[in-house]
Amino acid sequence: MNDGRRVVVVTGLGGIGRAIARRLGAGAIVVLADVDPAALNTEAGHLEEEGYAVVAQTTDVSEIESVAILAETASRLGPVEALVHTAGLSPVQASPEAIFRVDLLGTALMLDAFAEVIAPGGAGVFIASMAGTVAPQNSDLEQRLATTPTALLMDLPELAAATDPGTAYGIAKRANQIRVRAAALTWGRRQARVNTISPGIISTPMGAAELRGPSGDFMRTMLASSPTGRIGTPHDVAAAVEFLTGPNSTFITGTDLLVDGGAVASLLGTAS
Repeated sequence: MNDGRRVVVVTGLGGIGRAIARRLGAGAIVVLADVDPAALNTEAGHLEEEGYAVVAQTTDVSEIESVAILAETASRLGPVEALVHTAGLSPVQASPEAIFRVDLLGTALMLDAFAEVIAPGGAGVFIASMAGTVAPQNSDLEQRLATTPTALLMDLPELAAATDPGTAYGIAKRANQIRVRAAALTWGRRQARVNTISPGIISTPMGAAELRGPSGDFMRTMLASSPTGRIGTPHDVAAAVEFLTGPNSTFITGTDLLVDGGAVASLLGTAS
């Protein structure tokens, strides 16, 4: 099917993914992708009831064949003008290995697959995290995270050494930021752009689970000392995605946008 409408692809059906689908999906064919077919079909039904044109595609972003099918499906529907990759796991949800497979490998596979089908003038946004911004930096590891072929990414020795989910999450999200930066060159050959957004603490089920977890007290302190003094909403992130996929950001690619209410700034201020 190709009726000339633009195609918007959104992976992950947490609060952020749902808000983005609604923000970008009017007048488009929205391709929703998630690993949970029941949740996927439920959300697709909600969007259809609200007047959106939706195609649901069960997708495991950590599997190359599944990602390839998603990219092929989307490209058959029309020009893929926007890809927003929100699928991911947080430290309270998964083991380090699972976090690396979904948050690190999944991002790399999506970057590779959609670099082949994104429309000229199109844009991708990959959801990273402020955890990647504040993660300890290692220039040698970062170079390898940015440039290691996707098929070899999971063999990096530092991944096996990360036995704590929080550490794994920080590495994976820092890798998202720098791997997308490197991929901007490839995407640019198709006259397309790609960036990351690094949300802070957002009021989603995942965010609520983290607030109940071992880092909850630290996160609440960070919120209280941040310049905005509040938790973020999915709509805050969706608004930033709309900007980075829209006509007012055509000179922006290969960069990361913090959407954290100033939480990182408050950490830096405390450290000084």
